[in-house]
Amino acid sequence: AARERAGRELVGVRAGESDPLARRREARDAPTVDRALRHYFDEHAPARIRRGRLKASTVREYRKHAGRYVGPRLGRRKVADITRRDVERLVDPLTRTQRNRVLAFVSHLFNLCEGWEWRTQHTNPARGIERAPEAPRARVLDFSELAALSAALGTLDERFPASVAAIRVTAFTGLRISEVCSIRWEHVDFKKGRVTLPDTKTGPRVHHVPDAGLDVIRGILRINDEWVFSTGRSHVTYRYVRTVFAEAAKQAGLADVRLHDLRRTVVTAAAARGVGVYVIRDLLGHKTTAMADRYVQAVGAPVADVGKAVGAEIAAAMAGQDDADGATGAARSRRRAGPG
Repeated sequence: AARERAGRELVGVRAGESDPLARRREARDAPTVDRALRHYFDEHAPARIRRGRLKASTVREYRKHAGRYVGPRLGRRKVADITRRDVERLVDPLTRTQRNRVLAFVSHLFNLCEGWEWRTQHTNPARGIERAPEAPRARVLDFSELAALSAALGTLDERFPASVAAIRVTAFTGLRISEVCSIRWEHVDFKKGRVTLPDTKTGPRVHHVPDAGLDVIRGILRINDEWVFSTGRSHVTYRYVRTVFAEAAKQAGLADVRLHDLRRTVVTAAAARGVGVYVIRDLLGHKTTAMADRYVQAVGAPVADVGKAVGAEIAAAMAGQDDADGATGAARSRRRAGPG
């Protein structure tokens, strides 16, 4: 059997195949998942950030997934040996949201490994694995809750002035809290009533600020010449502001409320006023209208009201009934057409 195997290997070598020792060395030196992670975070991601093709916040999120899940479970394994079942075992114990986020990162990583020629093309082990359904969060604050939150923030203003101001500006503008925290004084144009956001999820953009938000910014004690919302040396962080918001929500007696719900409240209020999806898209700072469509559909009231009113009017016209002004459908049509 050994002679037969040696003969087959010799024929393969003569045909141009690598010899068995070379294949063993290749297998021994094949990159592991840990090596792929190091290459990604040490070389690939920084280069993409410099080119403006990747956000540092996204890389921080990827580091969490790598450190908590991917590295401990798959790190020592060879990249080429990972199977679909390995990835399924990795994500099965996770919550729906965690499952989807980790799957997205693993799929991204193995796509890159194929490009780096560390794995055969079109063999991504995460491809085709079903994502978990995620119910979109729809929590918004009504007028009484907003009043209670504002009163609670007033009690915290003296201790946490920068965080309270950032929360109020978020509530007035619908900006992401990360965008608010990163506002610099040079970005604020009080005359035109707007702030310039040079680095957002969708790139640079200008956001118009209502008078209430501008009043909050004007009232901030300027303890830092660079950052608007600052505790001294640098700007306030999302985590710090979130802690202050949680304390204010607790004082206000608000249940199941998050800082991001303020943004959702602003956009929902805009949708309820009948604002179009393109305006809502720009208000959100998104590239597409997908999320704006969701808000308009969720509110539905303006569209439903218009549909009912128009349908009733057409039905009355077709039935020859009087409208609210006492005119028949035919008379109303003549009235709209004007004289002659």
